[in-house]
Amino acid sequence: MKSSLVRRGGLLAAVVASVVLAGATPASAAPGDGSAYGVNVDVTLLGQPAVKAGPLAAANTAGPTSNSTATVNLTGILTTGVINTEAKRDDNSGAVTAKASTADVGLPLLKALGNNVGAKAVEAVCTATQAGVTGSTTLVGANLGSAGAVDATPAPNTQVKVAIAGINVATIILNEQISNKDGSLTVNAIHVKLLGGAVGALGSGDVIVSSATCGPAAPPMPLASGAGLWIGLGLLGAIAVPVGTRIFRRRSAQA
Repeated sequence: MKSSLVRRGGLLAAVVASVVLAGATPASAAPGDGSAYGVNVDVTLLGQPAVKAGPLAAANTAGPTSNSTATVNLTGILTTGVINTEAKRDDNSGAVTAKASTADVGLPLLKALGNNVGAKAVEAVCTATQAGVTGSTTLVGANLGSAGAVDATPAPNTQVKVAIAGINVATIILNEQISNKDGSLTVNAIHVKLLGGAVGALGSGDVIVSSATCGPAAPPMPLASGAGLWIGLGLLGAIAVPVGTRIFRRRSAQA
């Protein structure tokens, strides 16, 4: 009887331990990832060498999770003030957030639209949770000159054509949202695409200001990690201790 009771107690403890430790097996899905940057430029203007810069002030959930740059000055193309970025993952919920904020954006590249084309602040944000991935763009004090008024929270993939002498030479995409094949979402607050090719073209290439990429979210924290581990071990202890107490009492009675 004594050995049977010991075996039962040991079996019960082993079952609980196996449940707790089963959660320690790595999830089949890769952890959620996120990234952000302030500026990325890759253009070739007519009659000038190619200009490549960025991604500037890049942040990533793998580190650095935040970054900043004081100013950017690409003559004839783009100027900015302070850039702040962050990309973080909550390991408990699996949620991912990324954000890129760029201040005092000037776009001399688009002087065909008028003077002082740009915005006081440009922000791209994305969030990935177990419910899905979402993104948004906020523009403060945006000015596109002759292209017309700009909404402070433009709809996804809002396009503005830039024409010179009736010929389209560029497209401005506001709140560009790209669904990637891996399930992540990229939000580019401002994306200027130079079309090239046409007579009177400015050149070719891309200028992106404030970009954030998120998701998909990682699985929530498994039982055997972090707080879940302590909860599981507490459960094991709560069962194992009474079993041990009963065995000790039986032995005392037999003695």
